[in-house]
Amino acid sequence: MADTELTSRFGTMVFSEDVMRKRLPKDIYKRLAATMDQGAPLDLDVANAVAHAMKEWAIENGATHYAHWFQPLSGITSEKHDSFLEPNHDGTAITKFTGKNLIQGEPDASSFPNGGLRATFEARGYTAWDPTSPAFIKDDVLCIPTAFCGYNGEALDKKTPLLRSMKVLDTQAKRVLALFGKHPKRVTPSIGLEQEYFLIKKDAYRKRRDLVITGRTLFGAPPCKGQELEEHYFGAIRPSVSKYMKELDDELWALGIPAKTKHNEVAPCQHELAPVYSELNEGIDNNMLVMEKMKLVASRFDLTCLLHEKPFEGINGSGKHNNWSISTEDENLMDPGDTPLENLQFVVFLTAVIEAVDKYQDLLRMSVASCGNDHRLGANEAPPAIVSIFLGDQLTEVVQKIMDGEASVHATHGVLDLGADVLPNLEQDNTDRNRTSPFAFTGNKFEFRAVGSEANASDCNLVLDTAVAESLKEFADALEGTPADDFAAAALDYCKKVLNDHRRILFSGDGYSDEWQKEAERRGLANLRTTADALPAMVNENSMRLWTSMGVLSETEAFSRYEVKLEKYNKLMNIEATTMIREARRTYRPVITAYATKVAKGLAAIRTAGAEAAMECEQNTLNKLCYGITEINDAIKQLDAVHKKAETLIDAQEQANCYAHEVAPVMGRLREAVDAMEEIVAADYWPVPTYDDILFYV
Repeated sequence: MADTELTSRFGTMVFSEDVMRKRLPKDIYKRLAATMDQGAPLDLDVANAVAHAMKEWAIENGATHYAHWFQPLSGITSEKHDSFLEPNHDGTAITKFTGKNLIQGEPDASSFPNGGLRATFEARGYTAWDPTSPAFIKDDVLCIPTAFCGYNGEALDKKTPLLRSMKVLDTQAKRVLALFGKHPKRVTPSIGLEQEYFLIKKDAYRKRRDLVITGRTLFGAPPCKGQELEEHYFGAIRPSVSKYMKELDDELWALGIPAKTKHNEVAPCQHELAPVYSELNEGIDNNMLVMEKMKLVASRFDLTCLLHEKPFEGINGSGKHNNWSISTEDENLMDPGDTPLENLQFVVFLTAVIEAVDKYQDLLRMSVASCGNDHRLGANEAPPAIVSIFLGDQLTEVVQKIMDGEASVHATHGVLDLGADVLPNLEQDNTDRNRTSPFAFTGNKFEFRAVGSEANASDCNLVLDTAVAESLKEFADALEGTPADDFAAAALDYCKKVLNDHRRILFSGDGYSDEWQKEAERRGLANLRTTADALPAMVNENSMRLWTSMGVLSETEAFSRYEVKLEKYNKLMNIEATTMIREARRTYRPVITAYATKVAKGLAAIRTAGAEAAMECEQNTLNKLCYGITEINDAIKQLDAVHKKAETLIDAQEQANCYAHEVAPVMGRLREAVDAMEEIVAADYWPVPTYDDILFYV
């Protein structure tokens, strides 16, 4: 394949800056660029010109409809398709798409989760074009990324607060950089989202009602072979999966999504796709498309893509590692750099991140809380629910010198002196990685490993952007007006104090160990094990002050998101408990009883023939089956009772607490009882594909 053929595929379905530059008049493109880069108001004549060029390009590429593509609080994406066709009175038709069509749409706002922001009868809502994320063609539809708000301007989506957080981070970072004599046009957060997923045979998926309804297996004994041989990670990719990955790459490349890396992950049937870094807003949009395309393309290969955080008990679950940094047009502010002066700037931004993560550790944990992620966090493949920061040996030494007062600044030159000159020679990969750390520095970025595979990553990045912006604001407030000759020393003194105030968040050890649980408690770090425990952090006093003071969320908008997350958690737990009870009653118990009856009849027949002494093994099997049926019946009864209790609770937080701390343990008891029977009942009796059937296919 020629190099030009490969590169020519990229972005063919995207109305990119390159396409706009070629198709728009120069003055129109210049004014549009000012809107995209600097947030300048968009005039209607510019919108009309862009809409016309966008329509012509889209139709040339096979599009027949357009849609405002947005991300409601459900966390997924939504779109309503409108045709470009406009009928004439004489029975003919023209194509039409105006600047007004481009800039604003009006979907029904009452039909999406809103957390009390909208009443059922208040249906009006608006979508507003986001020119910073390019339009694209998907399934013959021109999709226009948009924000989604209510009639009174309340944010009803994930994108709007994210854009606000990016703006406030830009503002405060520029203030800090100005103190270093730098005045960039923009400061932008960037991300790289590593997406993990499972691929299984569609036939097996269809036969597992729990997978179809809940996204995970509510029952299932461990397979004969799991991941203990460590033979799947980076192993040869099976042919059917390889074909799937190739087609997925082709579709993503056409959409301008820079899919870069693909490989087998640790668990059987588990894989990963990682893109090249991109600006935060576009990166989130791209990841939502990646998840959609993963599922769609899988269906063409008789496969099903599972994005649930823990579809199979006892083997690794899936995450979405959020690699986060902030940059100007000239430099990555999370890069330690080569010179001492750049290092001091890096230390200031590093200090801001450390302070932000410690002050809002509970809010960060909340941002990744979900019904599915509760099963993953703290297991062998994911960090614990306790948030901490891993810096690596070399950077930890630098920070320790600053906290201990061993670093100094030569006032005449503003040079940071660390004694051993460790930081100027800091390499990107200066230490081993710590996969047990939720928040790890990895050379020129931070990797937040606690994000679930199914999540919309807007939530965690909203927290990161806003919290770091607040820390940068406090630094700028404290040091603006400091004489230039005194600035470097004052900056170092400020960092020394802040780092000492927040040193508890730094941890380089084993996050899985029991010792760390005790140490974290001693340090006063939050350990919010379940979603029910974590969600109140969204609206506690500390968080609410952050949201409102930084202008990212109003009180009502923050509470609405808390209510939506609570409602989703409770509904998912209700669905899982209901599914579990029905499956245990209607699918598993009848089969186990039937098999016990067969064993009992066979045992009686053989004993009648006078061979009782030889049937001790069969008698033990029958006893285990009968005991298991009793355990299943008792667990069903107990789960039914506690589930009904949860359903009667009116307060959403109380209901979530009941599901997390009363319903979930009983669900575990019922699963254990059924799974024990799977290892006894004959294979031809068992009613569903087992883990061995699902995870190991040709």
